[in-house]
Amino acid sequence: MSAGPAPDTDSPIPDEQIRQLVDSFCGKIRADADLGPIFERLVSGDRETHLAKMSDFWSSVMLTTRYDRKSLVAVRKHMCEFEIGLLDRCLVLFGDSCDEFMDSETAGLCWLKAAHVAESLKLFLFDRPDRPWLRNAA
Repeated sequence: MSAGPAPDTDSPIPDEQIRQLVDSFCGKIRADADLGPIFERLVSGDRETHLAKMSDFWSSVMLTTRYDRKSLVAVRKHMCEFEIGLLDRCLVLFGDSCDEFMDSETAGLCWLKAAHVAESLKLFLFDRPDRPWLRNAA
């Protein structure tokens, strides 16, 4: 298992700040009436491992111009309970966490990257031309 990206002293977002962001974001998800139970089933008692994976993922997203799309394949099996609107709710909570730990410019950049990830997940999880319900989804 990788220990995550090497620290980059020139990076605009230190790894520690990303870990704080992920911890805050996960705390908001756990407190959410709809997302909390899904999160608890997803991590099933191994919260530390899950938080480490999320920190590695968000570090790769925030500190580079791309992320490993293969990780979306791994996410898919855990997201069967998600409805398209829950991803939008996650994005709002992520934005709230960005605002807590970052200056406005950095928070906006991180939120924009998170919005791209959310759109990729929506396409990956919900783009089902064989299902008529997709035509009515927002």
